[in-house]
Amino acid sequence: MSLSDRRTVLLALAALPLAACGFTPAYAPGGPGQVLRGQVRAEDPVTTRDFDFVAAFEERLGRPAAPRFDLAYTITTSERGAAQLSGLGPTRITLFGEIDYSLTEIATGETVTSGKLRNFTNYSTTDTQLATRRAQEDAEKRLMRILADQVAARLMAALAE
Repeated sequence: MSLSDRRTVLLALAALPLAACGFTPAYAPGGPGQVLRGQVRAEDPVTTRDFDFVAAFEERLGRPAAPRFDLAYTITTSERGAAQLSGLGPTRITLFGEIDYSLTEIATGETVTSGKLRNFTNYSTTDTQLATRRAQEDAEKRLMRILADQVAARLMAALAE
């Protein structure tokens, strides 16, 4: 048997377990990602963080045209100094975020899934207030994107079960 024939046989044998596991991509036709695409209406945003979360969430799952599900959420954040210099105070801040969410089917009013997720991000302080404020705003946007990605992934996993 030639070397190229052996490689073909080995590659086919290596791919066999993946074909038998039932794995399907989330965004494949009929997959859970497609079921949610444009079907989830997030609660109206109130704060800047809410707006950032909803924008990132809709970027991930699409803006709802005729929603099938409502997403209720509550976001809380806190900060803690992660690094300090003597005489200067904190030079690195950790921003913690937590989201409680609940997905409800609009037609039945039944809760499909709910949960609580946490994550964090960091930013550095500088000599100028403007630069520090911009770094803080950027960290908040990154945190809301992270939380939106986590919620979207959990919703897809819940509907795939």
